[in-house]
Amino acid sequence: MSVPYETAAYEPSESPESPEEHLARLLGRALNSFELPDETIRRLDCALAYDGSLHSAHHSAGLHRETYRHTWLLADGSALTLWELVHNTAQGSEPQAEVYVDEEELRAATARLPLPPETPDFELPVLVQLSPVPAPRHVYTPDDSADHARRLLRRAENPDRPGAETAALLAQASAHQITQAFGRPGRRGRPGLSFSLYEHAFLLRDGREISLWEVEHTATPDGRHMCEVYASEDAAREAMERRAAQPS
Repeated sequence: MSVPYETAAYEPSESPESPEEHLARLLGRALNSFELPDETIRRLDCALAYDGSLHSAHHSAGLHRETYRHTWLLADGSALTLWELVHNTAQGSEPQAEVYVDEEELRAATARLPLPPETPDFELPVLVQLSPVPAPRHVYTPDDSADHARRLLRRAENPDRPGAETAALLAQASAHQITQAFGRPGRRGRPGLSFSLYEHAFLLRDGREISLWEVEHTATPDGRHMCEVYASEDAAREAMERRAAQPS
């Protein structure tokens, strides 16, 4: 079966169209796009990435319908999905498109189509189904996140801190979240040491997520606070172990 038009995999950097262009094309061909809530359109104005896939198809006696799932990743880390129904109302007629904000509206619109209810939906082969947009691991806050990343790397004192390549990626950060990771070093060092571990999670403009791990500790000769930054939690915890084991 041929798909009526292209669907885009969740690879924003390789997509020939931006998230805004995908939205404009969808709204331009949908007969009922004017019925979409204004709030939905406003939220989509901040989309960072797009994923589209053919959700199901139904063909019978020259009539057909296809449903498409269109999902945008937003700057706050959430995802917003619109459902598109494409169908013809008579044999040989031009296909028409409609768009809905939820599956309940989609089902109601589908039930009105002149397709025999006993004909099952056509199930697509696994190879042409696209993976859904992965749910973000964090709840992000849009902020001056690129500057936050720059300041974090600048105050890191460890020589093996992330370098220029990571700094360049984080210059694209559009939102971030800071959380404390608990669990002290397994080995005990000299009394009075303090250790804190923080994850700085960043959402990039292309939808990718990158985390830096900050260790704050007093395992210094004069007991002052020191900041170290690592690219992984394992590396950060290994550094904490090393610092805790150092003699006074």
